[in-house]
Amino acid sequence: MSEERVRVTGAEYITSAVNFSQYPEEILPEIAFIGRSNVGKSSLINSLTNRKNLARISQTPGKTQTINFYKVSLKFDSAFLEDGEEEKFDAPKNYERRNFYLVDLPGYGYAKTSKSNRQVWAKFIDEYFLKSPSLKFVCLLVDMRHPPQESDIKMLANLFEKNLPVVVVATKSDKLKRNDLKKQFDLIKKTFGEEELPIIPYSSIKNEGRSVLLDVTVNSLIE
Repeated sequence: MSEERVRVTGAEYITSAVNFSQYPEEILPEIAFIGRSNVGKSSLINSLTNRKNLARISQTPGKTQTINFYKVSLKFDSAFLEDGEEEKFDAPKNYERRNFYLVDLPGYGYAKTSKSNRQVWAKFIDEYFLKSPSLKFVCLLVDMRHPPQESDIKMLANLFEKNLPVVVVATKSDKLKRNDLKKQFDLIKKTFGEEELPIIPYSSIKNEGRSVLLDVTVNSLIE
């Protein structure tokens, strides 16, 4: 039986912030998650960290109204990551550990809140992208069942303008039939107009895509 190449050994809420002065004092690498309201961000965070209630899930779009910092601890065998093998029975284990902040950003697009509130959120999200001391990459979440919306396209352009590495995570992949997965995958790339854009199909219910996203995370932390 193959071992998990990357294991989440801890995950805890640290703080919420709406400006730079409220960011955590301890400096750690950061990986940010952003997407349209109701794209399944909280479910994905809980799936990725293997914690049922780390991020609170709400049926109301726009529930996340602050920048939420979670400290996540990882343990991994660097030999697995070097050659991509799933199983190694003879080689000695070379375990390493890394901590990082998983940064949960407010959703954009439709939300049951005022236009002025959404403008405030946009302002402190933009401040975060510009001032975060150690942002490794941004996970841009889109619903895999639909082509990216205009707000998704604008967000991607915004991230590229700031020279931020982006990984698209296509949520709710379990809602699609197997034959439709590749069609939707290709549609997302075509709509964004970025052929080389990394895209990870993800199902929070089945944890499909979890190991891939954890591998990408670890590789960014050890660069």
